[in-house]
Amino acid sequence: MKTNARRCLVVWILVLAVLALAETALSHDGQGGGHHRNGPAKTLYVWAGDEARVAPDFLAVVNFDEDSGDYGKVITTVPVPPPGNVGNEPHHCHLSADKKILGCGGLLSLLSGQNSIFFFDVSDARSPKFLFSANSALSSITDDFLPLAEGGFLVTQMGSHTGGTPGRVAEFDASLHMVGEWPTHAPHHGFNPHGISARPEMNLMVTSDFLMPASTLNVFLGDPELRGAVRVWDFKDRKVVRTIQIPGALGTMDVKLIPGDRRGRAFTAGMFDGLVYLVNPWKGTAQTVFDCEDIVPHIEVPVPGGMVQLLAMPKSGDRLIFASFQAGQVGMLDVTNPEHPFQTGIVSLGVDAGPHAIALTDDDKRLVVTDYFLNEDDFGKIHFEGDHRVHVIKVFQNHLDLDPRFDLDFNTEFPTGPARPHGVAMK
Repeated sequence: MKTNARRCLVVWILVLAVLALAETALSHDGQGGGHHRNGPAKTLYVWAGDEARVAPDFLAVVNFDEDSGDYGKVITTVPVPPPGNVGNEPHHCHLSADKKILGCGGLLSLLSGQNSIFFFDVSDARSPKFLFSANSALSSITDDFLPLAEGGFLVTQMGSHTGGTPGRVAEFDASLHMVGEWPTHAPHHGFNPHGISARPEMNLMVTSDFLMPASTLNVFLGDPELRGAVRVWDFKDRKVVRTIQIPGALGTMDVKLIPGDRRGRAFTAGMFDGLVYLVNPWKGTAQTVFDCEDIVPHIEVPVPGGMVQLLAMPKSGDRLIFASFQAGQVGMLDVTNPEHPFQTGIVSLGVDAGPHAIALTDDDKRLVVTDYFLNEDDFGKIHFEGDHRVHVIKVFQNHLDLDPRFDLDFNTEFPTGPARPHGVAMK
């Protein structure tokens, strides 16, 4: 009898486990989304602005389901309502940890006296709702978003409240209330944070200084003031504990901590020197480990290395993916040995393509690329337009393949006219 009872108990445990797994597999985010939490991403969000700066900035919702006949088609758009809904220069965006909130930034909202941080409810994946916009008191020029495990975001604000120095990192809690701008006492020399990466289990965060935003405007005499530095933070206390100056680096736009690296190391790259640097936050050092002039095929353009901009890393931590705006290339390095990376993949989109923003799906199998960086039109010095297309690249261990099925052109897709696609997120 006892043996039979044990067998029944084991059977019931197995049945309950199977049911639990089935329930997880069938769950989805919202009735319209059809997104399996543990399955491939089915919905893509692209944060974009009207090229003429006349129509409202908007969120494009795209079918990202590879099994659908409408793969790559725009499902709907969600315009930002007034006031302050035009000419924000939509920049980066990121989903919250639970994938119910999308945070988006307006890089140049300050120029029109508008809010620069925008939140959308995407709990119903394919029917997003605009929630509200916000500003921070001490900082502006919104750039990147880092989701927090407990909800909310850390947001890099590249400039001061006037677009100068110092910038800050703004924090929004799970209720999307702004609870701080960090650090409390910011470095006054060159603190203009752009890229951001964190490993909370090591109490470690890093940000990279890129340039002083106001220096890109025509009213500022001289060339833009580029930065070349990584800031090391105490993640819990939100304090900068170390500054790593990289003297040769020109424009360290992004920084990525290596997942699982026991030394807490990170990669950054100089946008105008074409060099990839390995950063040791604890030692306060940065060493050159790869020259993007060595990428094959080599594309001869005015900027060394093709103008390397944003970076991405899979969770395995063994590959580094980058976009070279001027060369029109997306490349991948094997960084199993971080001190000796070597090329394993390349996709050439064309010299005039202009790949900039890149983002991996949660399963690290697809990379979304948008071809637009920043064009300040007649009021500034930055004119990096790109061709306004959105691409998908299949990511393998040792190579990259362009997905020919996905071909989204923001020049022709919308009745309001050509649009500039920038930030992307997938669920």
